[in-house]
Amino acid sequence: MAFTSKMKFSSLLVLICFATIFLSIEACHETDKAALLDFKSKINQDPTKLLQTWNQSTDCCTQWEGVACDSNGRVVNLTRPGLFSTDDSIFDTFMNGTISPSLGNLEFLEFLDLSNLKQLTGSIPSELGKLSHLTALFIDTNQLSGPIPASFQNLTKLIRLYVSDNLLSGSVPSIFQHMSSLSELGLFNNQLSGGIPSSVSQLVSLTKLDIHGNRFSGGIPSTIGSLKKLITLDLSENQLTGSIPQSIGELSKLNLLYLYQNRLSGSIPSSISGLTSLQFMRLSDNKLTGSLPSSIGKIPLRRLILENNLLAGELPASLGNLTDLNSMYLKNNRFTGKIPSSLSNLVNLLDLDLSRNGLSGPIPSQLATLNLQILDLSFNPLNLVSIPTWISNVNTLQRLYLARTGITGELPQWLSGMSLTYLDVSSNMLAGDLPTWLGNMTSLYSLNVSTNGFHSSIPAGLENLSGLGELDLHMNNFTGSIPSGVINLANLEIFDVSKNKLTGEIPVHGKAFPASSFEGNSGLCGSPLSPCKTA
Repeated sequence: MAFTSKMKFSSLLVLICFATIFLSIEACHETDKAALLDFKSKINQDPTKLLQTWNQSTDCCTQWEGVACDSNGRVVNLTRPGLFSTDDSIFDTFMNGTISPSLGNLEFLEFLDLSNLKQLTGSIPSELGKLSHLTALFIDTNQLSGPIPASFQNLTKLIRLYVSDNLLSGSVPSIFQHMSSLSELGLFNNQLSGGIPSSVSQLVSLTKLDIHGNRFSGGIPSTIGSLKKLITLDLSENQLTGSIPQSIGELSKLNLLYLYQNRLSGSIPSSISGLTSLQFMRLSDNKLTGSLPSSIGKIPLRRLILENNLLAGELPASLGNLTDLNSMYLKNNRFTGKIPSSLSNLVNLLDLDLSRNGLSGPIPSQLATLNLQILDLSFNPLNLVSIPTWISNVNTLQRLYLARTGITGELPQWLSGMSLTYLDVSSNMLAGDLPTWLGNMTSLYSLNVSTNGFHSSIPAGLENLSGLGELDLHMNNFTGSIPSGVINLANLEIFDVSKNKLTGEIPVHGKAFPASSFEGNSGLCGSPLSPCKTA
């Protein structure tokens, strides 16, 4: 009997606790409920019924999914994103409609997430600027258009603001003067234009600034160095001009710096040595000039991408200090001199692309100690004469590009012992037979020996390269017929034998290679060229 009484007493305590919790939350405030129902009324499609539980007859604080209230029944959290996860599943859905201005009546709202709904259209209601308690606003990945409302200047408690991946246009209004708490700002992938607002420099708590993929013009603010807490800075894919400010070296916590695909000019400032936390630097596709400062060797970089600029001078030996580096892309600049032997210190380097510069040989044999996967030295006046034999010791190498590097003679047979997927030795002075042992390089996906002096027939053994997707043999002196087993390789997508001395009928093949792939061979006929004459 005593045991039963204890059980009853315990059950009573549980009921009292639940009742206390339930009673501690007031019923949903009528103003908030009306605002949410008006939001629902502006949604035309809700295929997965994200708003199904939102009904006039139920309490929005306790029964509506995605809504949370404080103890006074005021809505503080509205979370209905189109991409979300549970413990065991990821859901991806959408809503079609507009954002109701009535959401501005949720005066106690702290967190608003309508991201990734994909098909929300119309403008951002200026009424959202009334949400003075808002700390997080996510309306990214929709189809919202028009400007960013100037009323956002009232959102002084914001910590995270994302309006990215929309169709927003116009200049960014001066809204940041009083957002001293803002930590993350995402405006990327819109159609925003004008200059980067100078008020951005007042965001002293900012750790992430991402405005890439817009139409911003003008210069990078000279005061960018005042953002001392910045970890990510992505201004890429815009129309920015001018030079990289010296003050950028004051961003000692910066981990990622992306300025690529702009119109930046001038030199890379030596102050970059102050970027003592930087791991990812991408300044490619600009008009940067001058030499690469030796101070770059003081940065703990993992990726360095400076391709497609006008950088010149010799590569500094200090590059060898970047022992954490796994990728270096410096192609299509104006670098001269020799490749520094200090690059052999880069024990973590996997990708090295120095192509399309003015570098001279020899290639440092010390690079054989690295575990390179990609080596591209194409279009440099290296005057190699022969492919360096030490390359055969780089067992990890998958892609080797040595186009127009002064190679003569025949291809060395030791290449057949490598597991290359890409081999490009085009635009050299190779001659003789195209070796039959190429058929043993079964890992090859792309083979380019174009613009050389090969004068044999095309080896039928190439048909063993079942994974071959690209075969470029154009502008040589190949003779004989095209082996049917080669042209019918299952994965072959690019096939070019133009400007040779091939004869006979083009074998029937399952893919529609263009006529340009065969032109310049006066002895070839058949599809897609003119029909072969019959007796």
